[in-house]
Amino acid sequence: MSVNPMAYEAQFFGFTPQTCMLRIYIAFQDYLFEMMLVVESVILKKLDGFPGCKISPSQIRKSTEKFLLFMKEHFDKLFSTMEEVLLQLVLNIPENVLLPEDRVHEQYPYTKEQFQALQEEIQQLQQQYKAEASAGQALRAELEEQNAVRAELEKVLQWFDGLDNICREHGTSNFKESFAFLTQNSKKLKDVLKDVEKKSNKMKKHDRLL
Repeated sequence: MSVNPMAYEAQFFGFTPQTCMLRIYIAFQDYLFEMMLVVESVILKKLDGFPGCKISPSQIRKSTEKFLLFMKEHFDKLFSTMEEVLLQLVLNIPENVLLPEDRVHEQYPYTKEQFQALQEEIQQLQQQYKAEASAGQALRAELEEQNAVRAELEKVLQWFDGLDNICREHGTSNFKESFAFLTQNSKKLKDVLKDVEKKSNKMKKHDRLL
């Protein structure tokens, strides 16, 4: 069998010419084996009509195998010649023939150096794309963080607006005065809480005595 890869022919036919020739070879060989079995069976039937014949079936099988070996050797020689002719004249695409899908290479020819430079440029663009994608992901993460901070700031602003409204309701418009007012109220609330806790403890003791 030919060792030439014939990749261009495989692109055109959809299969390698060597694979085609191998299948033809196997098909012919199988047909030869089947034919010899048929011949052997016919000989055995003919011998059944001659009771005095001293040729045994095993001798016929040996003779059939020898004849099959002889036929196979000649077949291999003939097939080798046929394969060479088919691969050169039938399954071969001449060098001056260009497939339709490859005509773009004829319109835009590239040397090996130009192709290498193009490959390097593609790699650089891929790396640049990956870097930009990574930077974009980092920016999106930062934007999400900023949105979260903005939401918290809006809550603080709302709290200050509510605080300002409360202070105005109590007649304090100055921010420092507002904080002083809140501090005083906070102390009052703490005192009230302590008083409530004392009374609660007294009530618990009284309940225990009862």
